[in-house]
Order: sequence, then C-alpha cells, then structure tokens
Amino acid sequence: MIFNRYEWRLVLRVLFLFIAVTATVLAVVKSDGVPLYAVITVPLVVYSVLDLIRFNKKAQDEVNQFVESIHYRDFSRHFDVRKAPNELKPLRKGFNDINTTFKLISRERETQYHYLQKILELVDTGILSYEEETGEISWINEAFKSLISIPYLKTIHSLEKREPLLYKDVVKLKPGDASVLTITRDQQQVKMLVTASIMRSDEKMYKLIAFQNVSEALDETESKAWSKLLNVMTHEIMNSVAPISSLADTLKNRLQSPEIADSIGSSDLEDISLGIDTIKRRSEGLLKFTESYRSLNKITKLDLNKLLVRNIFENLASLMRPTLEKKNIELEIILRDPALAIAADINLLDQVMINLLVNAIEAVKDREEPRITLSAEVQSNSRTLVKVTDNGLGMPPELLDKIFIPFFSTRKTGSGIGLSLCKQIMLLHKGNIQVQSTEGKGSVFILQFANN
Repeated sequence: MIFNRYEWRLVLRVLFLFIAVTATVLAVVKSDGVPLYAVITVPLVVYSVLDLIRFNKKAQDEVNQFVESIHYRDFSRHFDVRKAPNELKPLRKGFNDINTTFKLISRERETQYHYLQKILELVDTGILSYEEETGEISWINEAFKSLISIPYLKTIHSLEKREPLLYKDVVKLKPGDASVLTITRDQQQVKMLVTASIMRSDEKMYKLIAFQNVSEALDETESKAWSKLLNVMTHEIMNSVAPISSLADTLKNRLQSPEIADSIGSSDLEDISLGIDTIKRRSEGLLKFTESYRSLNKITKLDLNKLLVRNIFENLASLMRPTLEKKNIELEIILRDPALAIAADINLLDQVMINLLVNAIEAVKDREEPRITLSAEVQSNSRTLVKVTDNGLGMPPELLDKIFIPFFSTRKTGSGIGLSLCKQIMLLHKGNIQVQSTEGKGSVFILQFANN
C-alpha cells in the first residue's frame, strides 16, 4: 500500500505523455504542414519525457542508496521523508520501515549470539569448530584451551605439532561418533570423551568437536565396579577357605588321639601332621589376605571436619620421625599459607598420608640423598592440592594407570591394597588422587580436595 501514491504519479506522467504524443501525431497527420499548435505540443512531449526520466532517475537513486545500505548492512541509515519530493515520500518511508525491521532482526541475532557465546564459555565442555575443507578454526572456547593447554589455534592442522595423537583421532572421528581419548597433562593422564558433529553455514561445512573431561566419572565408576567385584570375591573366598582351616584343626586333633597315633608310624604321622599344618597356615594366610581387601568396602561414611594442613603435616612428621631418622631420609614441609584448611575425615586422611609416606620411604631408600617433600597449594579452579613428592626411582609410564587397581603392586611384598584404599577414601571426599612420575627422577602423589 505504501507505493500507491508513487504508482499513481507514474501513471499520470505516462498518461500525460501519451496525450501529448497523440495530439502531436494527430496534428501532423491531419494537416499538410506543421500546424502552429504543434509548436506547443512538441515541447510538451519533450518535457513529459524528460520529467518521466527525471522521476525514474530519482526513484532509481533512492533504490540504489537503499541497496547500498543493505549491501554494507548499514541499517542505521535514515531516509529523510519530510524533505523528500511528494512522489518519493512513500518510497523513503518504506525504506525506513525495512531498515528498522532489519535493525531489529540484527540486534536480536547479535543478542542471541552473545548469549550463546557466554553459555559456551561457561560450560566445562571444550568446544572446537573448524571448516572441513580448509581446516580453519571458526570457534574455540576457554574450556578447550584450558583442557588441552593450548591458548590459540589458527587451523586444526596446527594441533598436529602439539598433540599428534589427539589430532589424528579428532580428524578421523566421524560425525555422530564418540570416543574416549587419553592425553597427558603435567605428567597426568586425562581421559576425555570426544564427540563430533557436522553443520553447514554459508555453503561451507563445519566440523564441531566437543571434549569432556571424564576422568573423575570413570574413576568413580571403576571404583564402584571394583567394590562390587571385591564383595563377591571376598565373600566366596571366605566361605570356601574358612571350612578348610576349621577342618585342618579337626584333623590335627584327631591325629593326636591315642588310637590313631598308635596305628600310624611315627614318620608317616609326622608327614601327615606337617601337611595339615601347611594347609592350615596357607588357609589362614588366605583368610587374612582376603580380610584386608574387605576393608575397601567398609568405608561408607565420613566424619568431616575443617583441618589445618599445617597440623596434618606436623603430626605426620612427628609420627614418622623415628623411621625417617633411622634411614637418614630428609623430610621437607612447604606451606606458603599456614591458615590453609581442608574438609576431611582426619582418621581416613591420616591413613592415606601414612600410606603415601611409607611408599615414598620405600622409593627413596636406595638413593644417595633421599628426600621427601610435603606441600599444599590452592589451584586456580578452587581445589586444594596436597602433594607427597619423593626423589626416588620413579615409575615407567605404563604403570601409572595400574597402581590404583586392587591386587596390583610394584613391590614383591606388597598386597596391592594401599593405593586402592587411598583412592576410594579420596573419592568419598569428592576428590581424587593422581600421580606424576618420571623414571629415574621421582614421583609426586597429588590429593585433590574440593573447597567448600
């Protein structure tokens, strides 16, 4: 409806031109020569043509200006309606209305973009998007930078130099697929769930990769699985071995009765007695071994209190001082903030710390200058880290994933229960335990506590 006046004026100009041309033609045809009034109609025709051209030129200029503003997305441009010729006022008003609509749509899209951007920056999931054809990065959030420890990527191919294995897995990951990948960060292995999807924008194909740290979730799931397995195993072993030990006692008592002792030779009696003693000793040993693993499943409730890390370190140093002095091991305590505190069950935490310190003592016993360091700090993500560091022999990378598994031990005399128990205690505290180790240089066991 806004173009009615414009169209009406255009029709009037065309009609006037038609009348002028018709009058001129009729005048020329009906007279032998050029009539006098043709001198008047011809200029009218010329004027009508020029006016029509001028009229269309103005409209064309207005349209060109509008198209230019749309091309450069200059929706702030305003077409002055009041100073415009009457025939162009509806046109300019229409342009202003369209610009206002585009401006509103653009503002809404920009708001949605910034809102989505804020959401993507706040989530813990790392997000990376790149164009499939060129590999150029189109989006990367802070969670990805923190998780992969890469501050900037220009193309996905830049990842190959820093994380070749991760790059290979990401590139070959098909849309809709998911894979659990392991990367090493600060000598710690981090498990990530990586998923991929495809999206199209402006005739270009983009691959969207999401990285989610699932180490803690997998640790908790693994711990529960081991707990269930140990429940079944200890129950079955106890039920099977206990009667053997009892039966060995019964047989030993029967052998001591006069009627049996007199009917069997002394040498045979001695062999039988020795065999029964062996059976009893091994069955009792197996019962004790099984009972030790049952302790993994007995811890279900915590008595949480606010504990000063300084007091924990001092008590531990006092407890272990005789052993450390006897083996000439230096114990160093590093604590920048004497007021640093954690929420923990003191009895269970002492069990963890003693276990780690005993392991550290075993690791450094053959070093020329054995040293163990206890330290604590607050991490950037508001977690408190308690570290037990030694300058022992360290461990090869292939053992780092296994040392927290029940039954696994690097020592011949070890039961494989200590570190498994430490891990379960830390998971109960809503924390975790990790290890960093360099073969030939030493190890660091890190206890992570969530700050309340």
